[in-house]
Amino acid sequence: MSDPQPTLPPVGVLLLDTRFARPPGDIGNASTFGGRVLYETVGGASMTRILQGDPEDPALAEGFRAARDRLVARGAELLTTSCGLLVFQQARLSQGCPVPFTASSLFQIPLRQAQHGKVAVMGLLQGSITPAHLAAAGVAPDLPVGALPEDAHLLNVLRANDPDRPIDAARATAELIAAARALLDRAPDTGALVLECTNLPPYQAALAEALDLPVYGFYDWLVAIHQGQALPDGRLPPACPTEIPA
Repeated sequence: MSDPQPTLPPVGVLLLDTRFARPPGDIGNASTFGGRVLYETVGGASMTRILQGDPEDPALAEGFRAARDRLVARGAELLTTSCGLLVFQQARLSQGCPVPFTASSLFQIPLRQAQHGKVAVMGLLQGSITPAHLAAAGVAPDLPVGALPEDAHLLNVLRANDPDRPIDAARATAELIAAARALLDRAPDTGALVLECTNLPPYQAALAEALDLPVYGFYDWLVAIHQGQALPDGRLPPACPTEIPA
């Protein structure tokens, strides 16, 4: 992950209505942004509703829009959400927004393809990233996608939704590495990996080292937007600087 201290303006994060532990590197931990972050929780936006409900739920969009406006009023200069599966909400939530807004780190896939060639995606839950999610991000719907196994430790902790239940970082890292290696076995010519889920970046550095591949999470995407490498909806500028900043 990029250095969180000097590279971003104040970020506003529209959080899902969850209570689980968020270690450093998670989008819900302020230290990930060096403290330069503002949060608004969207009431009723549970993981179950995001995973199993209507992905274009207009009532849900209204809750996110109200939270978006509160963040702007509080001084946020760059906005995002805490779930990459909200890719479908990009058009609704960017419309009328006075600051850059990106709904999902999936929108960075075209940039990473320009930089590295073939890209694969890691999500949290099997089947959560559908061809429709990828199409909404402007990429091929058959892009290689992987996820943690159903009995993964991190999944069990997040499902418990208990702030007092700790995450075993070593176990979560090992399970993510194993799942990513299984993905690469199916897509051996992958040049880079994109993390859809904003709960995975605490293990991003270890994953990149184990795979010997570039791995990009939500923070890297926000940096790319801020540096003008891509637009918040994933479109590349006409003279896209695809080089990776030192």
